Amino acid sequence: MSTANRSPTRGASASPTDTDPGEVLRGIRTERGMTLAEVSKRTGMPISTLSKVETGKISLSYEKLMRLSRGLDIDITRLFAASKPASAGKSLATGRRTITRAGDGPRIRTATYDYVYPSADLLNKSLNPMIIDVQVRSIAEFGDMMRHPGEEYALVLEGQCEFHCDLYAPSLMSTGDSVYFDGSMGHAYVAVGDGPCRILSICSATDADLKSVLNPLRKDPE
Repeated sequence: MSTANRSPTRGASASPTDTDPGEVLRGIRTERGMTLAEVSKRTGMPISTLSKVETGKISLSYEKLMRLSRGLDIDITRLFAASKPASAGKSLATGRRTITRAGDGPRIRTATYDYVYPSADLLNKSLNPMIIDVQVRSIAEFGDMMRHPGEEYALVLEGQCEFHCDLYAPSLMSTGDSVYFDGSMGHAYVAVGDGPCRILSICSATDADLKSVLNPLRKDPE
């Protein structure tokens, strides 16, 4: 996927459920007494990029958010909701459950996708569900395809999209169609037609996955 995405210009101000990972990042730094230089060293992301994220001048792709979570040793969902960190060393209880009502869930807006994260209050999940509204309508507009640890399942909820990946020709997918694939393979969803395109995506990226070496870690432009 492309490097740091442009700050969105569509529409008016964010809705009350929109979440700003920059504010969460700044809160985590303050909580730990860390400088931007220390975060940069741990994540491989330039200080200038981190500063722009904190001030809301740019947004980050899912891949870059994973780099932040891995470098800061936090669950990725902490970047989507300003919740208190889970107590270290405590084992997770069995029988966990969370319900997300229609229209609820933190929202992340990028130049390529708008994400809604249901179940964001449940940390250390084995699966990470996302509802994606695809904004781009060509692979050229998308830029570099994204990669992440684990596997991914995607179901088209509305509209049509082209699914692009490294090893296969693009595939047209319509409402009700789905795909399951290796997340480390470069991939991208591109909207087709003039109407909206919405996808349910479920990734198996666990905490261990997020801490693994991403493939590869490119330097963001200053």
